[in-house]
Amino acid sequence: MEDVLDTALDSRLAARLAALRAEHGWSLDQLSQRAGIPRATLSRLERGETSPTAALLGRLCTAYGRTMSRLLAEVEAEPARLLRAEEQPVWTDPETGYVRRSVSPPAAGFDAELVEARLPAGADIAYAAPGVAGLEQHIWVLGGVLELTVEGRTHRLERGDCLRFRLFGPTRFRAPAADGAHYALVVCRP
Repeated sequence: MEDVLDTALDSRLAARLAALRAEHGWSLDQLSQRAGIPRATLSRLERGETSPTAALLGRLCTAYGRTMSRLLAEVEAEPARLLRAEEQPVWTDPETGYVRRSVSPPAAGFDAELVEARLPAGADIAYAAPGVAGLEQHIWVLGGVLELTVEGRTHRLERGDCLRFRLFGPTRFRAPAADGAHYALVVCRP
């Protein structure tokens, strides 16, 4: 059942990416220059021929001025007040195995969102810039070890540790331990 949900989410995501580019009036070449992603890759993403990696989604979110949670929420049906665990949208990065569950997808009128993330052992994801500058983030490690680099400074976070910061520049998430990293992320728009 989850594979069917993932396929449907990927299809809606592809359609939303194509719609966003059209809304901005950009050609594939213009988006390619803005996001630093090859034109052919963008074309395949928009046609649903490939699933985007976390790094690619990060670049697209930066180009469109959106958080990843907001982009993923835009491909979901209207968010409900109560989301049972089995109803929460889950996205898996095909490149790293990073799993992202939107526990409380963003909705109109709300400024914060809660995400559960699992980064497999050895996974390493770098984002060049945030989708929205100045985002307040809280990362609370639930298990494993997370090495998080925020604007050049690396923090080693272990179970129970919480790091709060405003994001303006690059970030890097790395899971150096054998059991990976399991954490909660709270994102608050400025």
